[in-house]
Amino acid sequence: MSKRKRRSYTEEFKAEAVKLVTEQGYSLAAAAQNLGVSANSLWAWKRKITATEEGESMTEDERLELGSLREEVRRLRMERDILKKATAFFANEKN
Repeated sequence: MSKRKRRSYTEEFKAEAVKLVTEQGYSLAAAAQNLGVSANSLWAWKRKITATEEGESMTEDERLELGSLREEVRRLRMERDILKKATAFFANEKN
């Protein structure tokens, strides 16, 4: 039994393959078949590149707001955990 060698594609190849779908209007399946790659691989490359581009499209204000919101979420989760422990402590003390 021989192992199948895993193919490795350059980032440039992946970007060009995704452009066939996003800019030139090819269907995902047709582009994948023409390039000799699986549709799942092309779909994953597209998802990764799209996510990267969307992340770069945030303004500085949006990045700052995102950071402050994440900090607020962290603080609120910590408060929630403390209140849960206090509630359990006082419930046991009452009994």
